Amino acid sequence: MAKEEQGINALGVKAAYNLANVTKTKPQYGALTPKWLTKFMEFKGLETGIYRVNKVVEGETPLDVLCSQTKKSDIIPDGYIEYEEEPREYRLNSISTIINVNTAIEDVYSAPYNQVKEQLSLAIESLRERQESQLINNDDYGLLKNVPDSQRIQSRTGAPTPDDLDELISKVWKEPSFFLAHPRAIAAFERECTKRGVPPVTTNIAGGTFILWRGIPIIPTDKLLVDGLKNPKSQSGKTNILLIRTGEAKRGVVGLYQAGMKNEQSRGLSVRFRGIDDKGVASYLLSLYCSAAILADDAIAVLEDVEVGEYYDYE
Repeated sequence: MAKEEQGINALGVKAAYNLANVTKTKPQYGALTPKWLTKFMEFKGLETGIYRVNKVVEGETPLDVLCSQTKKSDIIPDGYIEYEEEPREYRLNSISTIINVNTAIEDVYSAPYNQVKEQLSLAIESLRERQESQLINNDDYGLLKNVPDSQRIQSRTGAPTPDDLDELISKVWKEPSFFLAHPRAIAAFERECTKRGVPPVTTNIAGGTFILWRGIPIIPTDKLLVDGLKNPKSQSGKTNILLIRTGEAKRGVVGLYQAGMKNEQSRGLSVRFRGIDDKGVASYLLSLYCSAAILADDAIAVLEDVEVGEYYDYE
């Protein structure tokens, strides 16, 4: 059908649109983040959901040894290394949700994208978001709550300065792996570096671009909250910056998950089909099991009360 538009005798746009194929995207979920913490942290798979951290009782001096060309005695010192009698045990916590999908919707509207697959994909991403938040903020095993008092320092001026991050490194000096900070804290640190004329370099790791300080990457996460919020509206606010050594071999921080689960979809995550009810609704149970352990006190340190709202006029 021809239509006259603005003096042109031609097919109309609206009629033509009805015959055109529309290119569509998958569902876009703006709240999702890259979740760098779970990509950089080393994880340990558990057999029974329990992880016991056996520690040696720390003394002022190491085990006495005989080490001298001029021996004061021919007797070799003897002794033993004392272990803690009541070591801490970590038990995996579950993060679960149920997804319901109408089977009629699945049957009719699953091209070009499978409705069940897309629903499960977004649900899994949401569980992973909660996992990262729990690894940092959980009252029992969260990293922020389990930093030893000896590993906590305060920012000197409020804003995160190069001196502050150097002080963190002095606390986690045995092979530190990465800093962890809110994006606004990272921006505040970059401003302090610019002010002092020492802008940090950048590097590409695991598909992302990160700034380095003293060769250590600074990893962003919005789960280290600013004034208790992921996305604070105020220009100012306070947060924390963590420095972490990760890995069991390094006596560092390790993430924990249940290994070898039935219906395992990915690390620590199971997806179970619960059946179809009498209204034709299919149900899926998603369960993610996680925890974290700090193997040695000096595996982690935190810079507290970091102000993110300091700005400068550069000439």
